[in-house]
Amino acid sequence: MFTLTCIALLIVMSLALIRAFKGPTLYDRILAVNTFGTKTVLLIAVIDFLKGRPDFLDIAIVYALINFISVIAILRFFEYAGKEAVEEEG
Repeated sequence: MFTLTCIALLIVMSLALIRAFKGPTLYDRILAVNTFGTKTVLLIAVIDFLKGRPDFLDIAIVYALINFISVIAILRFFEYAGKEAVEEEG
């Protein structure tokens, strides 16, 4: 059962990567990268459960925090970069 979960997570992660590379807009790409990060945390948790070693759950939590902070930082960067481009044109 957990093996099927790992396979399903890998399929979803590959679909998220495809969306990240082919996304029509910047926000679609950022959302796909965020989805990929979330699924990576889930995959780490499932693999930890399979191996019976909960040591890596701390790593998964840190990875989730880094994923969240990086997505917020990227969105802020592009928000302010878009405002500067509009001010330069006007």
